[in-house]
Amino acid sequence: MPWRETEVVDERVGFIAAVQQEPRGNFTRLCERFGISRETGYKWVERYERQGPEGLLDRRPVPASCPHRTPDAVESRVVELRKQWPYYGPKKLRAMLREGAPELEVPAASTIGDILDRNGLIRPRRVRLRVPPSSSPLAHAQEPNDVWCVDFKGHFALGDGSRCYPLTITDAASRYLIKCESVAQPDEVHCRPHFERAFREFGVPTRIRSDNGPPFASKALGGLSRLSVWWMQLGIEPERIEPGKPQQNGRHERFHLTLKQQTASPPKSDAAEQQRAFDRFRHEYNDLRPHEALSQTPPARHYEPSLRPLREPAAPHYDPDMSVRWVNTSGRISMKGTMLPVAHLLTNQPVGLRQTDADEWELFYGPLLLGYVLVRNGKPRIEPLR
Repeated sequence: MPWRETEVVDERVGFIAAVQQEPRGNFTRLCERFGISRETGYKWVERYERQGPEGLLDRRPVPASCPHRTPDAVESRVVELRKQWPYYGPKKLRAMLREGAPELEVPAASTIGDILDRNGLIRPRRVRLRVPPSSSPLAHAQEPNDVWCVDFKGHFALGDGSRCYPLTITDAASRYLIKCESVAQPDEVHCRPHFERAFREFGVPTRIRSDNGPPFASKALGGLSRLSVWWMQLGIEPERIEPGKPQQNGRHERFHLTLKQQTASPPKSDAAEQQRAFDRFRHEYNDLRPHEALSQTPPARHYEPSLRPLREPAAPHYDPDMSVRWVNTSGRISMKGTMLPVAHLLTNQPVGLRQTDADEWELFYGPLLLGYVLVRNGKPRIEPLR
């Protein structure tokens, strides 16, 4: 014990001894003799009677209550929500608490984080190298149905040994999950029925963004595939990200991480059970889960079906300044007496030619640029896109 504190305690012990020697003495004069007030004197006497000599030591000032402490009811509700939605962070939990219990005083997200940490409900994150995504390809997705994003989340084995290929379709502007379907094979035959149902239920979007893999694209001229040709016949423009740059579809890629965590870790026993997990997740994701990019509100509050209904497929129309050629049954068009190979996918379909120079043309199918027609030494040839 420091000498100064020892000296103070000795003085207080002397005061207590004096009080005990003169129990009927003048308490005010005793206090004056020791240089303390009556209130302090009574405090030392009361502490000594309760705790003995230890009660005469100085105490650090500790408030009896904390006016800023989160009420127990709020903390309990935060813990309950976290256990119900274990993948939600402080911001989403705060939004759900504000929505579900408006009568409570909702704490800040940082306070909710402290509550989760205090209750052992936070898992440490792995440190990862993060590459900033490019937002330029998404700049035009301002309204619902401007762009739908489509992809396959990586396939995985189910409990019965079969493979699951999750086909996902989201609206880029509202983040609304339009479809999440388990398909047996990632090809046009198995995917097209799900797109048909999506178009009948939600209408037709302006564009569909995908990667460069099948069934959305192929090695044919312009990356055409049966699925993308059908889209264009419905009035939808296919939009493909650059090869090797999944960050250009970053919103959809990030969504896949959430989908995997909440539906396939671990995978379900068979395709039917896995699809039920996808359906439950879709309801939660669209109607309940707050989204940070939407001011912590669920996507269903921002999405509206397209005003463009599904119609019968029709050949595309071209501007009057374009020359139209029809693709024959061999997938070729005639130009300057030469048959030029285009694509068997476009059999009996019109393509458009827009002249850009004396011996150069752009070749289109609908809005999609397929390549260029170049005339060299009097002979035309098709130059694919690079």
